[in-house]
Amino acid sequence: MDITHLIMDEHQQQRRLFAQIDDIDPGDTEALSALWTRLKNLLDAHAEAEEQFFYPRLMEIGKGGNDAPSAEEETEDAIDDHNDIRDTGEAVDKCAVGSKQWFAAVGKCNKANSDHMAEEERQGLTDFRKQATLQERHDLGVKFAAFEAQHLDGVKVVDKDVDAYLANPRGYMKEHASS
Repeated sequence: MDITHLIMDEHQQQRRLFAQIDDIDPGDTEALSALWTRLKNLLDAHAEAEEQFFYPRLMEIGKGGNDAPSAEEETEDAIDDHNDIRDTGEAVDKCAVGSKQWFAAVGKCNKANSDHMAEEERQGLTDFRKQATLQERHDLGVKFAAFEAQHLDGVKVVDKDVDAYLANPRGYMKEHASS
């Protein structure tokens, strides 16, 4: 088990769920609602798990992956992205399932998430694989997987204060962790 592999596997699962939603007839609101609920819970728990386990350690050991100047920049951008994904996900829930507005909101969430995943895979995950030992990647993978297993129904959706998080990621998450 490796936290970077778990994150990338979940990214692929998120892509598949967005694609499945695109393939469902707008009139099949039961199926759309079920898949959206599954995807939204995954997006929210995934972001929270990264903020709990991955990014605090990246801030400690990272140097900046590929086109990122530093681990702090990677983390700042990721937390901003997570806030955007949370906000666009909440916007979907305010629309009638299957409506044009609902699909447009899902599309905005998909774009926010896709942009984030591409950046994270190119920067943060690359940086982490280069800096963390295999044992540490395993240990964090166990924590990440256990957290998500405990939160299959999602987490409380709360945007993070990026500056406060960057100043003390572990302390911030202890004080503001969703559950």
